[in-house]
Amino acid sequence: MPTSPQDDSFLPQNKNYESLKAYKKAECIYDVTYYFAHKYYRYDDRTIDQMVQAARSGKQNLIEGNIDGITSTEMEMKLTNVNRASLHELLADYKDYLRVHHLKLWPLNDSRTMQCREFCKNCDDPEVFSAKIEQRCPETICNIAITLIYQEDVLIKGLIEWQKRHFKENGGIKEQLYNARRNHRGY
Repeated sequence: MPTSPQDDSFLPQNKNYESLKAYKKAECIYDVTYYFAHKYYRYDDRTIDQMVQAARSGKQNLIEGNIDGITSTEMEMKLTNVNRASLHELLADYKDYLRVHHLKLWPLNDSRTMQCREFCKNCDDPEVFSAKIEQRCPETICNIAITLIYQEDVLIKGLIEWQKRHFKENGGIKEQLYNARRNHRGY
């Protein structure tokens, strides 16, 4: 059986979800949510599981979509959008917490919001967020999480747009298989 150099353009196996800024941000959201839900809800409240699972889904669907994207751009886009939907569910949970506890969702022009947006934009380290939120009140933690979710949403929309362009340029798995076979035969 003849051997040939590996064609890295055909179904590349070097996808790395950990290098995605969206994945790093999703990790921060998960860690903040895990801490918040366990700290500020009663141990028997189902909301803990709902929030943690929504945050987990946001992170895990990026992993699964990234790897599935090797053979299915359609599945990659679907799972990336599941990430987005899960995080919107989580966003509503944080807003609900603020509302029912008579706490404030900071206005966009509030100095705290601007400071929070800047910090969240520049920090993708879950350990930094974990250390900082332990020193914050529930209102502040909710607003930090909301800021992170909004920033993640922008990243995810951009990722979906990239995936759409990639599909238009490269086609799906059947097209790639067909083209690889034709190129291998020299057609």
